Amino acid sequence: MSEAEVARDLHAVLAKVQQGVEIVVEQDNRPVAVIKAQSTGTPRSGRPILEILKDARARNSTVTLDPEFGRDLDEVIASSQGPWCPPSWE
Repeated sequence: MSEAEVARDLHAVLAKVQQGVEIVVEQDNRPVAVIKAQSTGTPRSGRPILEILKDARARNSTVTLDPEFGRDLDEVIASSQGPWCPPSWE
């Protein structure tokens, strides 16, 4: 759908989304956004750990973590550094 179509009838777009349809919003015939229903899984809360650690370093925190936690955290961060695989538009 074009951005104009979405703007013209947002109510209808949201009705489709509630039915499980993913709406691809296009601008100048290029996909720029996807509108889809919110995941029913466990909602995320809080801040990303990398942001927390960055803030702690910026504040010269003296808190230390045990070596096992640090290794576990490094593994988690490394495992999430894969390539971004956006959904196919076609």
